[in-house]
Amino acid sequence: MIGNVARRTGRLAVFAGALMALAGCQDPEATGETPADEAPTEQTASLRGCVTVEPSAQEKEGIEALLRTRKSQQRAVGSVTVPVYFHVINQGTGLANGDIPASQIAAQIDVLNAAYATTPFKFVLQGTDRTTNAKWYALKDNSANERAMKTALRKGGPETLNIYSANLSGTLLGWATFPSSYASNPKQDGVVIRYTTVPGGTAAPFHLGDTGTHEVGHWLGLYHTFQGGCTGAGDSVSDTPAEASPAYGCPTGRNTCTGAGNDPITNFMDYTDDACMDSFTAGQSARADQLTAAYR
Repeated sequence: MIGNVARRTGRLAVFAGALMALAGCQDPEATGETPADEAPTEQTASLRGCVTVEPSAQEKEGIEALLRTRKSQQRAVGSVTVPVYFHVINQGTGLANGDIPASQIAAQIDVLNAAYATTPFKFVLQGTDRTTNAKWYALKDNSANERAMKTALRKGGPETLNIYSANLSGTLLGWATFPSSYASNPKQDGVVIRYTTVPGGTAAPFHLGDTGTHEVGHWLGLYHTFQGGCTGAGDSVSDTPAEASPAYGCPTGRNTCTGAGNDPITNFMDYTDDACMDSFTAGQSARADQLTAAYR
């Protein structure tokens, strides 16, 4: 899952979405498909994101080998300031057109800082810009429009978090790039979120800002808690119990892997509702610190 990354509800459609998140997805423009814009509903399988570049086993091992050679001492809580640029993509003025107000952007930054309060990272908004562009507004993952948007708008270096809000095409709520992707494709680095997922948005139960939290987790290098299922290295973090598949809603007591303990459904890197998510583990904090120190 290193590369351009990887949300959620629905019934039978959930399983298709989960498989897509694990196996990778195609660019709708490349396949000639043009899915209509949809707001998340109980009938659609909205994912927190979708993996677009699946790394080879050799690439994954290279990343783990690099981490094994680095000193594992973690930086102090709140000691790493992450500059943030927020890019609002809209199709006109007003909230109904995606032109979210400064108050919701500030609230999103507050949500990030609350979620990452036990980690080295703190987020400081450096600037906001607004772009009216209908093609960018109906954004598709890994599309020519995404590449053009990021090329035109991205600011800062590898340490700078660029967040783009739009009315994402299809059912995705967001996606992100991983730290190790920056060197080969710096202009595409960043986090994309559906504008209705910011605090006070209308994408309930994903309207408290934790789509942003989850995607920033990927941007800092974290896998999903269900990465690899019940076997293998999983998410490469020892203190997140193994999980066979994504969790949806808030299924207290869910346990899908024998002997691993209950699934980490309250972890920000699962697929549960925003109100269910409230934690990162010490191991996730340390891994994100190592990966950003290495690549950002």
